[in-house]
Amino acid sequence: MESCGMNFIKYLLFIFNLVFAISGLGIIIAGGLVLADVSDFKHFTTSDLLGPPIVLIVAGSIVFIIAFLGCFGAIKESYNLLLAFAGLLAVIFVIELAVGIAAAVYKGDFEGTLKNSLRKSMNNYTNKVEQVAWDNLQKKIKCCGVDKPQDWESTPSSKWPKSCCYDNSNPSHVPDNETPLEDDTCKSQSFGTHVYNTGCFKKVKGKIEGNTKVLIGVGIGIAFVEIVGIILACWLAYTIKKEKDPQK
Repeated sequence: MESCGMNFIKYLLFIFNLVFAISGLGIIIAGGLVLADVSDFKHFTTSDLLGPPIVLIVAGSIVFIIAFLGCFGAIKESYNLLLAFAGLLAVIFVIELAVGIAAAVYKGDFEGTLKNSLRKSMNNYTNKVEQVAWDNLQKKIKCCGVDKPQDWESTPSSKWPKSCCYDNSNPSHVPDNETPLEDDTCKSQSFGTHVYNTGCFKKVKGKIEGNTKVLIGVGIGIAFVEIVGIILACWLAYTIKKEKDPQK
């Protein structure tokens, strides 16, 4: 009976690790997509914002590698390999938990830090680096100013950048779920006929919050899988040890 039980756990753990390896690839892809999205406005944020997706990519890579360790340990019925597998899963789980706590703590200061960063950068728009960053941001996510287009009027240049304006005849330039706002300032500068009337702070904040939900969802999912893997590995290791030394 014990042999049948051990075989059942062994193949269950083997199948689990195949799924686990695939989930590792999924984590890497999710982290990569979030990192690529964040890179659009990383100029205006601190390096803390890049931490969670990078940790997710690293964790996914480790998960993918140690899944094969779990498969090998299960097939070979190796007590030591299974314990090593369970230990590595526990370490990853603790790292993910620490990152989650750090992200929750950082979230409280995030909005103020982001808005201050945007305002400071806007006031330095005469700098070529800031110009490129703002123009890319406003065109990419279809926004203008920090809270509203008029924010540009209080900057040293006092003029709206070309990237605030767009031609309503081009569907790819029109913001989603937003009524086009016709503007004489854009017309007078021959930059277009309409202006993006939503501030960049709102758009960037929305993107980051959306990415955060993805990271939290993936993190919770993989944490649950890791706990199941630790239980199965320890269970199989205990069964192997018991069969080899039934007196203990």
